[in-house]
Amino acid sequence: MAFTAADVKALREKTGAGMMECKKALTQADGDMERAIDVLRERGLAAATKKAGRITAEGVVLTTYDAQEKVAVMVEVNAETDFVSKNESFKKFVADIAKTIAEQNPASVEELNALTIAGGTKTVEETRQENVLVIGENMTIRRFERLEGDVAIYTHMGGSIGALVAFETDGDFAARADLQEVGKKVAMQVAAMKPLYLSKDVVPASVQEHEIEIAKAQLAEDPKMQGKPEKVIAGAAQGRLRKYFEEVCLLQQAYAFGEKQSVGDYIKNAAKELGVNLAAVDFKLYVKGEGIEKKADDFAAEVAAAVNK
Repeated sequence: MAFTAADVKALREKTGAGMMECKKALTQADGDMERAIDVLRERGLAAATKKAGRITAEGVVLTTYDAQEKVAVMVEVNAETDFVSKNESFKKFVADIAKTIAEQNPASVEELNALTIAGGTKTVEETRQENVLVIGENMTIRRFERLEGDVAIYTHMGGSIGALVAFETDGDFAARADLQEVGKKVAMQVAAMKPLYLSKDVVPASVQEHEIEIAKAQLAEDPKMQGKPEKVIAGAAQGRLRKYFEEVCLLQQAYAFGEKQSVGDYIKNAAKELGVNLAAVDFKLYVKGEGIEKKADDFAAEVAAAVNK
């Protein structure tokens, strides 16, 4: 399979490896991007959790929580430029969308678009079209999450990143500021460290097997492991798997905002201190524009729009 200079650039953005190493990896992988990433990881040139791709779509991620109804919502609405996210009409539109999701519990964006928007008489889609005409930019509702129960929310950098974390507790989560503070810290952890899984217990077997194979390939290149018995190599590979869990699993990650401990231990210790049972049972993470890449001419148009405003 042939590959282009753009593929080399994309691989570099995804892994952080050098251009020549990316070219070599693509050559070895016969142009297969995912295999090339594995090749670089086997050589120790790419991180396990690097999920790059330029994050360039604009708009906002909004998180809300109704403590009385115990409903949390996170919604991402995209627009053409960053300027629209500061527009009051746009902000109201996004807030009304979140309220619509909370109240009517749609199953999909398509279903959401057909609903009457909260506080209005028109559908969400009709309201979107009106805002496009008024603001002068296209905008789309990309995705949303809705969680019920005791949920902590966090939004970072004015809507660039959003996180929801659901908890089970015998304490009055909605009424206790101390429990909410613990929840917020865990939501901040999600936003900052971007875990892929809640805990090691839910990492699929296929993923674990893949990581073991990557670890063994790395160990095979390690001079210190040359000639070691298979049992020793297998043990070292399991050690690297545990390290992988600490990188990608929320409860196994190192807690980022205090004394040295895992997030799981932080929750356990905080619960003991507050005299309640508390466990994180789910989380959701949105990074604004993740996976959407604007073309160079789109960026040029954005700059021109800014100059002409």
